[in-house]
Amino acid sequence: MTGPITAGVDGTDESLAALAWAAREAVRRDLALRVVHAWRFQSAASAEVADRDDQERWVRDAVQQAVGEITERHPGLTVTTDVLEGDTVETLTAAGAEADMLVLGSRGHGAVVGFLLGSVGQQVIADASRPVVLVRAGDKPSTEVAGHEIVVGQQGAPEDSAPALRFAFEAAAARGATVRAVRAWTLPPVFSYSPGSLRLLDEAGGLEPYEKKALAAALAPWRERFPDVPVVEHVEIGSAGQVLLSVSGRAQLMVVGRRAHRTAVGARIGSVAHGVLHHADCPVAVVPQA
Repeated sequence: MTGPITAGVDGTDESLAALAWAAREAVRRDLALRVVHAWRFQSAASAEVADRDDQERWVRDAVQQAVGEITERHPGLTVTTDVLEGDTVETLTAAGAEADMLVLGSRGHGAVVGFLLGSVGQQVIADASRPVVLVRAGDKPSTEVAGHEIVVGQQGAPEDSAPALRFAFEAAAARGATVRAVRAWTLPPVFSYSPGSLRLLDEAGGLEPYEKKALAAALAPWRERFPDVPVVEHVEIGSAGQVLLSVSGRAQLMVVGRRAHRTAVGARIGSVAHGVLHHADCPVAVVPQA
């Protein structure tokens, strides 16, 4: 069963841009919109700090004002609102697990609670079981126009990138956009070659033809499932992050896969997703691998 598109808001310009993006995407996909605000009571000795009830009322009023602007803009959109007290990471991760996707503002730091793009935001992305879309404050509907592509990174075997490719093709189908599938490759060290890999490369006709065949194989089932979506196959030598960023100027949305890495200090997202999130100007969807 498809869940709603969930937007996390915290009153910042970034989160309001994320809310607007989520609303437009919900309309395109004919889905409901859920708005979630995670907050904690701010206690202090100062008399200027209100009690719990007052703080919660302020939060709810601010969220309702933001939601009111969205419902005026999209009168047919079904919107629900949840103001939830608790840990920000846990609250947003749980909300995302029930959603078709979770949409958050990037680089937001609100007066009550800010969550992106710092350690908390990266933790949400690393822990999320569903796609997370990051939107900057400057995002505008005008970027979602004909000619602006859905750019998606493809790496590894077809099954590794299937969730990201599916997300990209669904987004392109909803927007009438082209998918640009990017596979970056680098020259491996000589000692990494094995007899089996050399045989595969020889059969493919060399490194670049091998990479092109690998990309075509990964795209084949999605081309068949979405025959009306135009596709550009982009194979280029270089690091994946650099190649993706080199084409970000033509993108209305960039999609990357995510394999979370567990460390002693918590989960970390991969270097490609991390680099794209920090440097791409367009919204970025981070899709966990199955």
